[in-house]
Amino acid sequence: MNRIRIAPIVEGHGEDQAIRTLIQRIWQEMLGGEYADVIKPIRGKRNTLVRREELTRAIHFALLKAGSPSTENAPLLVLVLLDADKEIPCVLGPALLALAKEIRADADIACVVANVEYETWFAAAAESLADYLLIAPGENIPQNPEQSRSGKGWVKQHFIGGERYSETVDQARMTARMDLTLCRRRSPSFDKLCRELERRRGQ
Repeated sequence: MNRIRIAPIVEGHGEDQAIRTLIQRIWQEMLGGEYADVIKPIRGKRNTLVRREELTRAIHFALLKAGSPSTENAPLLVLVLLDADKEIPCVLGPALLALAKEIRADADIACVVANVEYETWFAAAAESLADYLLIAPGENIPQNPEQSRSGKGWVKQHFIGGERYSETVDQARMTARMDLTLCRRRSPSFDKLCRELERRRGQ
């Protein structure tokens, strides 16, 4: 498929602003798709979105906002994107997907858990974010940022301007500049997101 519609469910204000840019870049730049129509994300609190009641509300609302169902030319995907925080992505992700499919078995749903946080993907592509991240001479850039748990704290520590890193202001701008290929190579959870979109691209 060259075109796709995405109804995202995210946590926090940063992902709200950045997710459209991220999905459109992956779909077009990495996968060679024509266009990804990303509706305004459904936002919720991380600790409640993992519960049946709140996830049910979010999925139903996402489908309602998306309007028309999947078509042959523009399939609809509900994408749940959350941070792992202290949980294990390979456990949380499948559990969320199983719950989501119980809620709406008729919908195409993918669940991706950023390990450790969305900002970990910035650490994975640090060299491409020199306008935002200051790496000291001789300092090693995390080659496995998920294992080293290089997330928001790492970004703040290296952010030009220090603690002034703002999810709502900087996340979308950094998403627009990050090297997607480098991030995919170093971050299995980002690769998971790419594979979910790649699978729809091949349908």
